[in-house]
Amino acid sequence: MQFLGIMAQIWSRYWTLFLKGFQMTILMGLMTVAISTVFGALLALMRRSNFGIGKFKPLRAIVVAYVEVIRGTPILLQLYFFYFMLPQWLPFMNLSEFTCVMTACCVNSTAYVCEIIRAGIQAVDYGQTEAARSLGLNSRQTMTHVVLPQAVKNILPALCNEFVAIVKETSLASTFFIGELMTQFRTINGITFRVLEPLTIVGIIYFIVTFTLSKFIAVLERRMSASER
Repeated sequence: MQFLGIMAQIWSRYWTLFLKGFQMTILMGLMTVAISTVFGALLALMRRSNFGIGKFKPLRAIVVAYVEVIRGTPILLQLYFFYFMLPQWLPFMNLSEFTCVMTACCVNSTAYVCEIIRAGIQAVDYGQTEAARSLGLNSRQTMTHVVLPQAVKNILPALCNEFVAIVKETSLASTFFIGELMTQFRTINGITFRVLEPLTIVGIIYFIVTFTLSKFIAVLERRMSASER
């Protein structure tokens, strides 16, 4: 009971800090998904040998190498790398800590989104492509009007799951005190010298967000499955 009482006191005193952390966490997640979806789609198309710029093999090799390197190294390492690298490589831009961390998050997520979109496109029956080409559509028209609309049903739930993963991964940004939930925990911990109580509150907030998103994704998948019948 004392534990719950202390939790209630911390919440009543510092709920604005938790709210700011929650807002920053959601903002980082949304920005990362939006940016990585655009660039991930471009990279996925580059990896397809039968579509436009994907026919340029050196470019395809660069994309493959990028995806493998990013997926084969931990995100915390990437956060440190971009946090220290970008200000040195681009000193004239005066980049903020938030920009450096967001760049790392977007670079990391883009590699995973690229694979999500590529897998979604490959899941579309190749007969659809052949039928479209037989009707006189070129590669771009086939991809835009035939393949992608069908691939969205496979891609959208996976993108939502990526958003859930990103929301949890933003906790690593607390290493650089960006202002998300775990940063607020460290701030409150420094003020109150309490660990478990504010940490539990942060855990509850994370759980509520991810649980709600997971339920939304389940509903979305059911509706998409029903629309195919």
